[in-house]
Amino acid sequence: MQIRAGFVGFGEVNTPREFIDGRCQFAADALKKEGIEIFYTAPVSDDPAGEQAERAVKELKQYEFDALVVCIAGWIPSWAVLRVIENFKHLPMLLWGQSGWYEGKHFVTTADQAGSTALRAPMAAMGYNFKYLVNFKDSQPRIAEAADYLRAVSAAAALRKERIGMTGYRDMRLYGTCYNAQLLKNLLGVEIEHCDLMEVQELSQSVSEADIKAAADKIRNEWDIQGTPQSGTLENAAKLALSLKALLDERKWNAFSFCDVDGIKKLLKFAPAGAMALLHEIADVVTVPENDSYGTVTALLMKLLTGKQPGYLEFYEFTETSALMGVPDYVPGKLVEGKITVSPKAFGSFGEGLLNISKLKTGTVTLARLTEDEFGGLTMHVSLGEAVAPPDWEEAGWTPPAPHLPSLEVKFNYPADEFLAEVAGQHYIIVHGDVRNLLVEFCNVTGVGYRE
Repeated sequence: MQIRAGFVGFGEVNTPREFIDGRCQFAADALKKEGIEIFYTAPVSDDPAGEQAERAVKELKQYEFDALVVCIAGWIPSWAVLRVIENFKHLPMLLWGQSGWYEGKHFVTTADQAGSTALRAPMAAMGYNFKYLVNFKDSQPRIAEAADYLRAVSAAAALRKERIGMTGYRDMRLYGTCYNAQLLKNLLGVEIEHCDLMEVQELSQSVSEADIKAAADKIRNEWDIQGTPQSGTLENAAKLALSLKALLDERKWNAFSFCDVDGIKKLLKFAPAGAMALLHEIADVVTVPENDSYGTVTALLMKLLTGKQPGYLEFYEFTETSALMGVPDYVPGKLVEGKITVSPKAFGSFGEGLLNISKLKTGTVTLARLTEDEFGGLTMHVSLGEAVAPPDWEEAGWTPPAPHLPSLEVKFNYPADEFLAEVAGQHYIIVHGDVRNLLVEFCNVTGVGYRE
């Protein structure tokens, strides 16, 4: 994801220009080091004719960016700032007050926070969508926080252009996987487009035998297969994965969900786990099964925010302070410790498929799920946990010997009852690392609620 921000600094006309220029340039360069593309215009002062403000507006309007950094490097009468930023009021803004410096033991300030505090309340009253950030005296500049905000803004802008693909709807007649299309479009801009499983079936007719063989050989050569698959099991997985990739490429979908139990398993007569694991190897995509609408939106958002591959896990059991989470089908290879490991398995009345039985990476994880709230809006439920290897366990119903499903025990630093009081569904999206601040910033930018 490209992170793009306009940048304009401000300082009063009587302040020596070098004090303003240097600190604005430092802040812009620091953001560039965080991977942000900066569209820079020279700082603006309160010259009586407003010529510097007009020059900055003209220069910034040449570019397309998702947010505007309003860098306050000294005292500045508010009218000079507003003359610039009112032209970009449709964009989120970072109101960033800088700080002074030491000359020996002597501290020097240009009254940065006189300028920034004079702006906060008027900008709020005028309806600007902005984050107010102040560098503290005697502390390091808050570059990481500024960068996180800009990442969240660009993720929100990117999400508004995304379309998520879905075959079928409401797998197993579940309620928690439904969604409000108008609410989703209004708040986040993202749209879910539906197609019929017949389209995938039709695309499968155009997949060549040579491509199917090459994909099946990829499974044989690169994965660890525990057991001997029946004839056609690998080819079924390869053909379905290639058909889904063709659909995603045709529709330009970067995220996908599908009717699993009442769709692929029922109509195609085999479990799609191997196909989905392979799809993640041949396409840069996020997926969540069972027509999980909000889960798929969450997964796509997590990828846009972090650049990391997310996965879904579902809850099997809870202890007083942890959750046993796993999947009865597939996980993306980037979440796996070592090689992708699969086993040919059947479950209940479904035909044989390649069940993913890989070990998952452990460590600090963030769990998140978007859900509708009681106020008619959307809320993100988030939790931080420490993922460890799970105890030995199995899910009843599999052809013996029961497989060791990909799973983690996620330990909370609070009672599990606190999590359960807010739990929003059986699926949660997981990424490694603590990314809560990015999610907080995203929710603040978009008006989505946030709960931990």
